[in-house]
Amino acid sequence: MRLICLALAGCLAAAPALADDKAACTEGIAAIKTALAQNPAEAAAAKAKKALRVAEREQGEGEFDECVEAVSDAKRALGK
Repeated sequence: MRLICLALAGCLAAAPALADDKAACTEGIAAIKTALAQNPAEAAAAKAKKALRVAEREQGEGEFDECVEAVSDAKRALGK
């Protein structure tokens, strides 16, 4: 019983982090699209577009922590 309570507490503690990642994912995808609309250098744009595809895929799968990683990759490629 104690183990179940600890597992439940761990899941509840992770919920705010999940919400933060979800928001960061959504905001990051929008920021990448805005940056790409400003016609960055071709090499940077190619890397950012690839990272954007990954971020959107991960968002669709509900893997928001991986989406945030892809957003970071895109921002790094764009020099932000």
